[in-house]
Amino acid sequence: MLAQIEQEHYAKLHEILRLCRANLKNYDESLIQRAFFMCYRAHEGEKRASGEPFFYHPVEVAKLLVTELPLDGVSVAAALLHDVIEDSGYTYDDISAELGAEVADIVEGLTKISEIMVNRETTEAEGFRKMLLSMVKDIRVILIKFCDRLHNMRTLDSLPEHRRLRMALETRDIYAPLAHRFGLGKMKVDLENLALKYIDPEMYDFLLKKVRLSRNERVAYLNKMIAPIKDDLEKQGFTVELQGRAKHLYSIYNKMRMKNKEFDDIHDLYGIRVIIDTEKISDCFAVYGYITQQYPPIPQHFKDYISIPKHNGYQSLHSAIIGPKGYVIELQIRTRRMHEFAELGVAAHWRYKEKISKDDAAVDSFLKWARELIKDADSASAFMEGFKLNLYHDEIYVFTPKGDMKILPAGATPIDFAYAIHSEIGNGCIGAKVNGKIVRLNAELRSGDRVEVITSKSQKPKADWLKIVVTHRAKLKIRAAINEERRREIEKGRSIWEKMLSGSKKLFTENDAIRAIRQHGIKTPADLFNALAKQQISSEEVLERITHPHNKSGEMQESNVQQRGPHKDFAEIAREVQERLGHQKDEVTIAGLNNISYSYAKCCNPVPGDDIIGFVTTEGTVKIHRKNCVNVTNENSIKSERIVSVAWNRKVDTEFLAGIRIVGEDKIGMTNQITGVISKFDTNIRTIVLNAKDGIFTCNLMIFVKNTDKLMTLMDKLKKVQGVFTVERLSN
Repeated sequence: MLAQIEQEHYAKLHEILRLCRANLKNYDESLIQRAFFMCYRAHEGEKRASGEPFFYHPVEVAKLLVTELPLDGVSVAAALLHDVIEDSGYTYDDISAELGAEVADIVEGLTKISEIMVNRETTEAEGFRKMLLSMVKDIRVILIKFCDRLHNMRTLDSLPEHRRLRMALETRDIYAPLAHRFGLGKMKVDLENLALKYIDPEMYDFLLKKVRLSRNERVAYLNKMIAPIKDDLEKQGFTVELQGRAKHLYSIYNKMRMKNKEFDDIHDLYGIRVIIDTEKISDCFAVYGYITQQYPPIPQHFKDYISIPKHNGYQSLHSAIIGPKGYVIELQIRTRRMHEFAELGVAAHWRYKEKISKDDAAVDSFLKWARELIKDADSASAFMEGFKLNLYHDEIYVFTPKGDMKILPAGATPIDFAYAIHSEIGNGCIGAKVNGKIVRLNAELRSGDRVEVITSKSQKPKADWLKIVVTHRAKLKIRAAINEERRREIEKGRSIWEKMLSGSKKLFTENDAIRAIRQHGIKTPADLFNALAKQQISSEEVLERITHPHNKSGEMQESNVQQRGPHKDFAEIAREVQERLGHQKDEVTIAGLNNISYSYAKCCNPVPGDDIIGFVTTEGTVKIHRKNCVNVTNENSIKSERIVSVAWNRKVDTEFLAGIRIVGEDKIGMTNQITGVISKFDTNIRTIVLNAKDGIFTCNLMIFVKNTDKLMTLMDKLKKVQGVFTVERLSN
C-alpha cells in the first residue's frame, strides 16, 4: 500500500498528521493514514481545472478542517474521502469495510449534497431537504462541506466565468448564511468576501484598495486607543487581549448598497474587541463600565447578547463608543470561551469534550430549526421558503405576560407571536396588547416587548395576513387555514351550482359559465364555486350571462379600457425602447452559443462598458444583465436559468438607452441648466420626468449613449450643476 504513494506526496500526509497533533484532542493516526492512502488511490491520475492533481483538493479540505474547524479524527478521514464515492469506483461498503461505518456515513451524506449542487434539473427544494436530513443525522457532514466550499472558492479562478458566478452566488446565498446559522463567524466572513470577489469584482477591488490605503492610519489610530485601555484594565486585575479590527469587505459593500452610501460616508469601519481570560460573566459588564468611563458610549448601540444569546449560541456585549476625532468605534466584549464559540460556533464543542456523540444535546440544539423545518413543510415551495427565512435574519426577544421568552425574526408582528405560541391562538387572533397598550396586528414588535394576544372563536385567518407576517411557521399555518376554508367554500358553491343545473332546462357546462363571467376574474371551476358560495356572483347572474353573453359585458370591457387610459409611465417607455434596441445588430457575443436571440434586461438596461452576464431563459433566449444588477445577484439566478458568458462586440457602434436620476434643489431654471448640459454633450433625451416636493426636485432621464465612459462623463458634468445634490445611474 505504501509503495503506491509517490515520495513527494508523503509530505502532505505528514503535514495533516502534524496539524492533527496540534489541534485535535481525539484522533486515530492509523485511521487518517488509511483514509489518506484510499484518497490517493481513488483520485490517482485525475486533474483539477487548474491542472494540479485532484488529490490535492481533498488534502487541502482536510487541512482546512483541522485548522479552521477542528473536530476529530473521523471528520478528517471523511474530509479526505468526501469525493471518493462520487468520483471513483469506491462504494459505501468499501469505505465502511476499510474505515468503519461512521466515516462511511459522513462520506455518503457529503455525496448526497454534491449531487444536489450538480443536478439542478431535479427539484432544488427536495435537494436541500436531503442536505438537511444528512446534516441532522451527523452535523459533521455540513461542517466538512463548508471547508470543501471554502477551498473551492479560494481556487475559483481556473473555472469559466459563468461557473464562477454561479458558485459565488450559491456561496453567498446558501453557504455563508448556513455558516452564520451554525455560529461559524470566521467561516461566514471568508465565504462572503470570496463570493463578493466574483459577484462584483469591480467593487471588491475598489473596497480592497480603499481598506488597504486606510490600513496604516486605522492601525495607528486603534493602537493609540488599545494601549491605554489595556493598561487600565490590567491595573484593575483583568487579563485581557485587545484586537483592533475593520469591517469585512462584504459588510461594507452591503452597507453601501442598502443605505445608498459612498465609502467615505461610512464612519463605523473601526472596531475593538476585548477578550477576557475569565469564567465570570460579570467581568464583561465590569470591563464595559471601565471603558465607557474613558470614552462616551452611544446608548442605542448597546446590545446584551450575553444574558440573551443569539439563536446560534453567540454571546458578547456589543456597544459603540466615541473615540478621538469623533470617530465611532464598535466595541465587543467577551470571555475567551465566548470568543471561541463566536469564531467556531458548533465546532467549538469539540474543544471542550473528549468525544462528541451524534445526539449530543449541545450540538443537537443547533439542529432544532432544521428538524422543525423538515417536519412542518408540507410542500417543496413551503420548504424552500422556510429554508431561506431560517438562514439569515436578525432576532428580537419578546415575552408573554407570564415572562416566557420567544425568539422571533426582526420585523415580526403580533400575529407571528401568536402563532409562535400555538396555531389555534394564531388562527383566532383579533388583536394584541404590547406593553399594556392595544396595537394593530401589523405593528412591528421590538426586543423586550411584553405581548398579550387577544383572541376570538369567530375569527378566521385572512389572506392579507400573509403580507404582514414574517415567520415561516405563521405563513404555513395561515395558508393551511385559508386553504381549508376555501375547500369548504368550494364544496358549498358546488352544491349551489348543482342546484342551479337541476332547476334549469338548458344544458351547459362549468366552462360555459367561466367564459361568460371571465371579467369577474374567474378562471377555473374552483373559482366559480368559491364566488357562488361567497355571493360574489349569484346563480341568476351566471344564467343570465350564459344565455345573453353580449348583455352588459361589452360595456364592462369598454370601461376597463377607459380606466387603463393612454398613459404609460417612465419605466414602460424605457423598457419598450430597450426591447426594440435589443433586436438590432449583434451588439454582444455569447460564448458557446451562435445564432441565438437575446434581449437586454428591463431591470438594469446595460450599456457597452458595463460588466454583463447572460441567462438562458426557459424560452431558449438569452437575457443580458449588468453583473451588479439586483436581479442577477439574488437567489433566483441560481435556480433554473443557465448562466452564460457574454461580451460586448466592439465593432458595433450603436446607441443604447440608459437611465439617470438627478436629485437637487427645486429652484427656477434647474430644468434648463440640466437640459443645457445634455444638449452640449450631443446626447438625445428619450424621456424626462420631473417631480418636486418640499423644495427638493427629482428628475428621471432616459438618454441614448454609446458606452459607459460617455455616460460617466455626462454624469460628472451634471454633478457640477449648481443646486444638484446627487446624480446616479438608474438600475431598476
